[in-house]
Amino acid sequence: MERDKAKLLPFYLVIDVSLSMSGDKLDQANRIMPQVTDALADAPILSDKVRFGVIDFGSDAQVRLPLCDLLDDSVTLPSLTVRGATSYAAAFRLLRAEIESNVKQLKADGFMVHRPAVFFVSDGLPTDHVDDWRSAFRDLTENFPTYPNLVPCGVDEADPATLATVVYPPSGPKAMQLYLMGQGQNPADAIAAIAEILISSMLASGQSMAQGGSGLLLPDREDLPPGITAHSSDDFV
Repeated sequence: MERDKAKLLPFYLVIDVSLSMSGDKLDQANRIMPQVTDALADAPILSDKVRFGVIDFGSDAQVRLPLCDLLDDSVTLPSLTVRGATSYAAAFRLLRAEIESNVKQLKADGFMVHRPAVFFVSDGLPTDHVDDWRSAFRDLTENFPTYPNLVPCGVDEADPATLATVVYPPSGPKAMQLYLMGQGQNPADAIAAIAEILISSMLASGQSMAQGGSGLLLPDREDLPPGITAHSSDDFV
């Protein structure tokens, strides 16, 4: 059994809960965690390969679901609630601290840890000063040995050009993508579609690891749910 658990891939959902997320968008966001749990319950062998955690951010950032095995009986899923502004800086700083702590603990527990994967979901512009959140982003990605693969996902009033600057890595053979809501799409439906992409990625990555592969796998563009488009960071330069 220990062999089956030798390698883990941490997934983090970092999600905007600013006041603009009120209503249907927040309701849909709250469905993501049960949907991920159900998907892993249908493929329990893959739950040995991935761990999942949730950070939300408004005026501050909070760990709402510590990185865990979602099929563990002790796990209680939280309910997200809206609060305040949209602090990207707070999100990036807390994410860095969590990744550093989680990876250290997993390694101490005897696991090998693949580079963490982060789905960063926002429906608007950051409200903190640009220098502040960009500095926090650099701390998360530069000179940080366990920097994550960061996949921004924008809905509603999110600015594509801003989100394109937080795709990481932005270029090279392991470059990540940016997912955006299509024009005219309902924002709550777009969040549901992003949840599909997250779940698809977790299952595909877990399956690959079970077969000896490694790292994060994202769905091909032609396999994306309707209403979501994929972009590289260069699309908005």
